[in-house]
Amino acid sequence: MKLITKLQLSLMMFLEFFIWGAWFVTLGTFLGSNLQAKDSEISLAFSTQSFGAIIAPFIVGMIADRYFNAEKILGIIHILGGILMYWLYNTTEFAIFFPILLGYMILFMPTLALVNSISFNQMLSPEKEFSVIRVWGTVGWIAAGIMISFFGWDSQEGLSQGLLKNTLLVTSGMSIFLGFYSFSLPKTPPKGKLSGQFSVSKALGLDALSLLKHRNFAIFFISSILICIPLAFYYQNTSPFLTEIGLENSTGKMAFGQVSEVVFMLALPIFFSKFGVKKTLIVAMIAWALRYFLFAFGNVDSGVWMLLLGIVLHGICYDFFFVSGQIYTDSHAGEKYKSSAQGMITLATYGVGMLIGFWIAGLVSENYADLDGNHDWKSIWLIPSGISVLVLLFFISLFKDERKISTQ
Repeated sequence: MKLITKLQLSLMMFLEFFIWGAWFVTLGTFLGSNLQAKDSEISLAFSTQSFGAIIAPFIVGMIADRYFNAEKILGIIHILGGILMYWLYNTTEFAIFFPILLGYMILFMPTLALVNSISFNQMLSPEKEFSVIRVWGTVGWIAAGIMISFFGWDSQEGLSQGLLKNTLLVTSGMSIFLGFYSFSLPKTPPKGKLSGQFSVSKALGLDALSLLKHRNFAIFFISSILICIPLAFYYQNTSPFLTEIGLENSTGKMAFGQVSEVVFMLALPIFFSKFGVKKTLIVAMIAWALRYFLFAFGNVDSGVWMLLLGIVLHGICYDFFFVSGQIYTDSHAGEKYKSSAQGMITLATYGVGMLIGFWIAGLVSENYADLDGNHDWKSIWLIPSGISVLVLLFFISLFKDERKISTQ
C-alpha cells in the first residue's frame, strides 16, 4: 500500500471513531443533565444503536454494495449525519431528540462497515495491514474523550452551564468534514453487482444459521447475545455514574478503556494461540464480572483505583470476547459462510443482545433512583456483575474446549 493511501485511510478511521466517541460516551449524562430525561428514556436513546445495527445490512447490502462507490455513499451519509447532529444540538426536548437520533444512527451504523470496505479494497494482505489502519480509529475515540474533559464540558461547572451539548456541535462539524473528505478517498466501486440478486437472508447473515447445528458454536452464539446485556450497562451508565459520584475529568479517564483495548489487542494473538478459544472467552467474562464489581464498591476517594481498574478492564472485556469471537466465528464458517456468519453475529450482539441490554439497564437504573434523580449505584452495578457470572457459568458448563478449532 502506498504511504499516501495509508495516511488517507488512517485519517478516515480517526475521524470515523472520533465522531462516534465525541457524543456517544457522554450521551447518558447529556440527556439527564440537559434534557432532564428519565432513565427509561436514556435507555431508549441508546437503543438507537441497536436499531441502526439491525437496519445497517440493508443499507450496505442493497445500496452501498450494489449501486454506488463506498467512498461516495460514506461522504453523503456523513454530510447528512452532520446536519442531523446540528439539529440535535438545537433540540431541547427528548420527544423531538429521539426520532432525530434514531435517524442519525440508522445512517451512522452502516458507515462502520463502509470504512472497513474502503480499507480492505486497498490491501493485498488485510491480516497484516488492517490493524495498523484500524488502530487510528481507537486513537480517534481516545482523542474525543480527552477533548471533552480538557474543555471541562463534563465537569460539574460545565454540566451546570449545559456545555455538554457542545459535543453534538463538534460531532456535526467533524461529520460534515469527513463527508467532504470521503470524496477524496481511493475509489471503491460496488462489488455486489457481481454476486447476483440481493438476498435479505444473506444481508442479515441468516444463511449462516446452519452453523448453529454445531453444539459448541450454538453455546458461543447464545453466550454472545447474553453477555451484551451487561455490556449495555457499561455504555449506558458509566458516564452518568462517574459524573454523579463526582469523578473529575471522567470522560478523559474513560478513554483509558480504549488505551487498554490497544494493548490487549496486541496481546490477544499470543493468548489465543497458547490457551485456546475457551480460556480466552472465560477470561473475558471474568473481567466483565470483575469490572462491575469494582464499580459497585469503588468511590472517588480511597476507592478511585477500583474505578480506574474497572475502566482499564474494558480492553480485556472487549478484545478477549468480541475479537476472539470474530476469529472463532470465521474459523467455523469457512469460505461459504464467512461474510454471512460475521453479519449474523453482529446482528445478534449489537442488534438483539444490546437492545435487550439497554432496555434492562434502563429499568434497573430507574428502579434504583430516588425522586431527585440520585442512584443507588452499588445495587445497579451488582446486577450486570451477577449476569456476567451467570453467563460465565453457562458457558463453562456447556462449551467444550477446542484447542484446534473445527472449520466444518
